[in-house]
Amino acid sequence: MTPPAVWAFPWRTWDNALYNAFGQRLISTIYTQANQYRVVLEHNTGNTPGLAALDTVRLTSKDGGIVPLSAIASVEERHTPLTINHLDQFPSTTISFNVPDGYSLGEAVEAIQNAEKNLGFPTDIQTQFQGSTLAFQAALGSTIWLIVAAVVAMYIVLGVLYESFIHPITILSTLPTAGVGALLALMLAGSELDVIAIIGIILLIGIVKKNAIMMIDFALAAEREQGMSPRDAIFQACLLRFRPILMTTLAALLGALPLMLSTGVGAELRRPLGIGMVGGLLVSQVLTLFTTPVIYLLFDRLALWTKSRFPKREEEA
Repeated sequence: MTPPAVWAFPWRTWDNALYNAFGQRLISTIYTQANQYRVVLEHNTGNTPGLAALDTVRLTSKDGGIVPLSAIASVEERHTPLTINHLDQFPSTTISFNVPDGYSLGEAVEAIQNAEKNLGFPTDIQTQFQGSTLAFQAALGSTIWLIVAAVVAMYIVLGVLYESFIHPITILSTLPTAGVGALLALMLAGSELDVIAIIGIILLIGIVKKNAIMMIDFALAAEREQGMSPRDAIFQACLLRFRPILMTTLAALLGALPLMLSTGVGAELRRPLGIGMVGGLLVSQVLTLFTTPVIYLLFDRLALWTKSRFPKREEEA
């Protein structure tokens, strides 16, 4: 369409001409005694079917002249989508995918991202996951902050319980061993760190710290009530608290084994949870019996060194 044509023929003229030809405009009604008949205006396309019928359409200019449509406009046949979807005001298209058996959603996302890099999309084309995949990525992004918030909340509660800034750190020192054990178990089992496995690690945060709580609580009571030295108190705590620690760990471990060994429908969701819990419980059970007493004595010596280093400041406080 040329610019002079736009000026000479208003848009209403274009619309009326095309609607009169192909829009079945009702122009009159014929009434008889028995019935009524509607008169519809149509363009005779018998001799010129298809797009060629547009060439026979006539437009009336502002000065009353008759001009064929083909003289001022050209018609092309192209393939276009029936609907154009938008995302954040930008045209978008949706490509769906299914996760095959034996693969997790995280592996599928990684494969799609690698394929996107290999294709080398131009900078004006952007891709974004939607639906359950977007929720999966959002969950992974917020998991770290959830774990940090849980650790901070536990530190505050333990600090109020023991009236100390140091002993909660000793108890929380058992958490890395559980995380390492869960990751090693997932790696050996060939399972991916997905949302379900992360839930298992969060559960371990609440289960594993009871080992250190049993030992630290007994050691502090022995120091205050029996006047034992920190070394003797923590050693006695390890001896007397070993059986309760082992019993509670085995109870949690046996509860997680059915999840790890599960089969059937939905087993791929439950299995990472059980694998992470079993691995974390086993490693933490072995290591916390050694690391907790060491860290307990280390902080005790640090407190003694601080008192000897800054005696005046402590007296003023």
